[in-house]
Amino acid sequence: MTKGFLNSLTFRLSLLLILTVVATYFALQKEWLWVGLTIVLWFPVLQMIRKLYRQNAQKVAFMFDAIDNADYAFKYATSSHFSNDRLVNESLNRITKILFQAKADAVRKEKYYELIMNSITTGIIVIDDNGYIYQTNNEALRLLGLSVFTHAKQLKRIDEELEGLIMNIQPGNKHQTTFTNERGIVHLSIRVSEMTLQDKHVRIIAINDINSELDDKEIDSWIRLTRVLTHEIMNSITPITSLSDTLLSIHGDANKDIRNGLDVISTTGKSLISFVESYRKFTHIPEPRPSLFYVKKFAERMVQLTTIYYNNYPNITVTIDVQPEDLIVYADENLISQVILNLLKNAMQAIGEEQPDGRIEVKAYCNEEEAVFIEVSNNGPAISPEEAEHIFIPFFTTKEGGSGIGLSISRQIMRLSGGSITLKSIPATRQTTFTLMFS
Repeated sequence: MTKGFLNSLTFRLSLLLILTVVATYFALQKEWLWVGLTIVLWFPVLQMIRKLYRQNAQKVAFMFDAIDNADYAFKYATSSHFSNDRLVNESLNRITKILFQAKADAVRKEKYYELIMNSITTGIIVIDDNGYIYQTNNEALRLLGLSVFTHAKQLKRIDEELEGLIMNIQPGNKHQTTFTNERGIVHLSIRVSEMTLQDKHVRIIAINDINSELDDKEIDSWIRLTRVLTHEIMNSITPITSLSDTLLSIHGDANKDIRNGLDVISTTGKSLISFVESYRKFTHIPEPRPSLFYVKKFAERMVQLTTIYYNNYPNITVTIDVQPEDLIVYADENLISQVILNLLKNAMQAIGEEQPDGRIEVKAYCNEEEAVFIEVSNNGPAISPEEAEHIFIPFFTTKEGGSGIGLSISRQIMRLSGGSITLKSIPATRQTTFTLMFS
């Protein structure tokens, strides 16, 4: 407080005290006239002090009302001629500035923690005992297939068991659950901890997608197995084939049965070598060299190539729907073309030549997180749930004479590209859809 303000306040209080003493003295002397005059002067001084207190109290109350409404733009005038008003206004402005800075720091920290939450690959859900969601991060929304998550009841539309699990799981528990959404079969691991937030008991639920972990380990295992098998088979077959060719060239006049036997050995060996070479593709996919390319032009080119190579399916109509039309994706165009061509070929073979209303649709779009999706759908016979579980496993095939390597290579290409490929087959609607996701 400045000296001027102290003097002003001290003067009023001192004057009030002097008048009180004087009035008391005259009352003791029974000088009632002077007592009355003193009291007449005493009340105006008291009113001045009360007025000063009321003005300052109103300023403080107004300041807190503004702060409560998140209004930090107001400012008290500091150009008053009265030192007491100027000092009070400067002090209140300083308090407002300090509170505004504290609020800004809190907002920055909240944004900082939110950015960290949205950068991790673990889904986070903060839920109270009544099922209301306090906070989620982007990964949790992605894993659950939701755009907005405000209450656990929303999970009932996805899977009733999942809703019950989220509502009832207790701190310290670990669970694994499986459900199906538009991304296909989802496997989640769930862990829970607890805390008190704003005087309420809440649980912090951490969810992780174990699909990708399982897929990576499975693919790595198949790659190692395939490399061992192809290496051992090639080491055994190549000398046999080479030896049979050598014997045929040396002993051209050998008896017919011997020549026929050597021919069979040579032909079978070469077929087996060709067979093994096709599986080597699974373990020797080149490193992706991504670049930006337009999805619509890319899809049109893929469809054109497919219809040229497989022109014996005039009963099939292929449509393309890309939204927006200038949608672009960052990936290795050559590798992705192998995936799309394989999916289109499989779709045509699934529909066959006899189905009169065969339809294949190539659809591309992006979501709010700017992830790009390319879907290849057909209305051929649906894939059973038993087959769907093994559809991406190397050597598994449902086609006669198939190698079972096409979809395995497709999954490996998407994995190396930082994306994924999933299957969704609905028998009731004769709709089978393979979805490529580029994050």
